[in-house]
Amino acid sequence: MLEFKSLALEDRDLINTYLQKQNYRASDLCFTNLYCWGKKFDTQFAVNDGWLFIRFKDNKGRNSYLKPIGDGDLKEGIDAIMADHRSFDTVFQIRGITQEMMEEIEQAMPGMFDYSLNRSVSDYIYTTEKLIHLKGKKLQSKRNHINRFQRENEWKYKSLTGNPELVKECKRMLDKWMEVNMEEKDPSLVYDDFATTQMLDHFEFFNLRGGLICVNNEIVAFTIGEPLTEDTIVVHVEKAFADIHGAYSIINQQFVEHETAGFTYVNREEDMGIENLRKAKLSYQPDILLEKYNARLKV
Repeated sequence: MLEFKSLALEDRDLINTYLQKQNYRASDLCFTNLYCWGKKFDTQFAVNDGWLFIRFKDNKGRNSYLKPIGDGDLKEGIDAIMADHRSFDTVFQIRGITQEMMEEIEQAMPGMFDYSLNRSVSDYIYTTEKLIHLKGKKLQSKRNHINRFQRENEWKYKSLTGNPELVKECKRMLDKWMEVNMEEKDPSLVYDDFATTQMLDHFEFFNLRGGLICVNNEIVAFTIGEPLTEDTIVVHVEKAFADIHGAYSIINQQFVEHETAGFTYVNREEDMGIENLRKAKLSYQPDILLEKYNARLKV
């Protein structure tokens, strides 16, 4: 039987020995996300016979798993989580499955599962070149927003990487941002605030990188990300004051310009089914929409 436990900071290196071997580019497969969002999803892990297993609750509180990560016979890994799930009274499901993962599961266990697209957790992936230069007619509005911001403000970009005092300043900006945005009464903002605070509190431990925009010595935007795979950076957090025209556009562009050297892609994570967020992420013309599926046993 698998022995699951909640993620702790001291589990980082063990879990990363598995995660760093995969190249799915999926934002779920990142210790920072697993740990910082673990409170919301009751995320747990187990390691057995060369496999990393991740167990969590979906938004309806149902027991769920990510695809086992490791080498060897994938069927044995899936059989292990199916056996673990027998103690639960919900439908067995593997979530966050990319097309590549689906093909691997089908090869190991052909015809066992039905797959359904979960559009709200599909990842938006862009080339670093696109987000830095914003070339072409379709991205003209992004360039316009940045140009207007630069005309109207005395501004400066500062890197958070290796600057713990600036990271502390971002915590104060986050508090102000929450005060402004809590009027939306979005319950997910509480978990977002908790996750972002965890990232700022453990910025160096998680090997994060980031940047901020100052206007008149006040932080108006910041971003946090980290390497996800050999060719992909993932952006975990992007905060800006929406009443400052172009603040979101310029922190997006400046972070990629200054913090992503050597990487081909930027994964800006999912839209959570939020209409405005989906519209914003589509407006940057993603190069890859990394679709994710839920797998359930065929009846």
